[in-house]
Amino acid sequence: MSKRKLTRRQAWRVQKIQSERTERANKKAGVFDQQLNEGELGDEQQGLIIAHYGNQVDVECQQGAESGKVVRCHMRANLDALVTGDQVIWRSGNPTGVIVANLPRASVLSRPDAHGQLRPVAANIDYIVIVIAPLPEPHANLIDRYLVAAESVGIKPLILLNKTDLLDVENSDSINDLLSVYPELGYQLLQASTKSEDGLAELKALLKNHTSVFVGQSGVGKSSLINALLPGVNIKVGELSAAHATGTHTTTTAKLFHIPDGGDLVDSPGIREFGLWHMDREQVLDGFVEFRPFIGGCKFRDCKHRSEPRCALLAALEQGEVSARRLASFESIANSLEQL
Repeated sequence: MSKRKLTRRQAWRVQKIQSERTERANKKAGVFDQQLNEGELGDEQQGLIIAHYGNQVDVECQQGAESGKVVRCHMRANLDALVTGDQVIWRSGNPTGVIVANLPRASVLSRPDAHGQLRPVAANIDYIVIVIAPLPEPHANLIDRYLVAAESVGIKPLILLNKTDLLDVENSDSINDLLSVYPELGYQLLQASTKSEDGLAELKALLKNHTSVFVGQSGVGKSSLINALLPGVNIKVGELSAAHATGTHTTTTAKLFHIPDGGDLVDSPGIREFGLWHMDREQVLDGFVEFRPFIGGCKFRDCKHRSEPRCALLAALEQGEVSARRLASFESIANSLEQL
């Protein structure tokens, strides 16, 4: 479908709006620079972005007597896009502070914006917790998609079977068979139930001192798990909005919460839907960890690993070094992305 051509007046209007936005941004940046030059801002200190509101962020102080205090800050125009989880250098001001530098990231999660461009949504994540449940019925292809996505950004994935209270004689064998391959590949597998509270202590212990996100399809119980980890989170979210949104309704890309037993959780609808964005066939292949020793060993450089002669991956399949199910899952994922 071809794009609709703008009329001259529409094009003029778009250009005018962009120019006004640029002028406002430059003016604001000039005010910040003047404050910096005139010494009107406080000393530099380190902080953690815990929420994002358009051109402003909430920063949690991490130094001195006010450690733990949340301060609303502007972001200088010359900085790269900042997201929840970023460690930053900021300076206090009146009425708002200013972020003057961002520290290097250990990891970053991204997703496409309305124009299809990848944008960061959270930083410095340690664990991606892939949540599945007996209902809705889990499928290997879906789990593999999340694993490939986690591998692509270099963040350790954990597989969590939630709602174990729904396991019965009719589904337990098939689910156990489905999940049995993953510990053999080096992936950690946990089980939990918010209804019976089984496995929650183990989950909390694993997440302690780490920053995590929960992903998974609708209905697997992500919200229940988050509420179990963050007692009263709904009250805290309401208080945060009332205290810091200055009377306006704003939508954040993500919020960071401190788990009472230790560790942090970054949550937003966009993060929960984290998946494969703009990946090609070779990137998907690399996301299957057991395939990596055989990548580059095929006779043909453009081998599709289907029926080509002297394919290293097919040879590994014959030798039992990779599973037919995982190879079929790779083919399904790669084909679906090629059709986008």
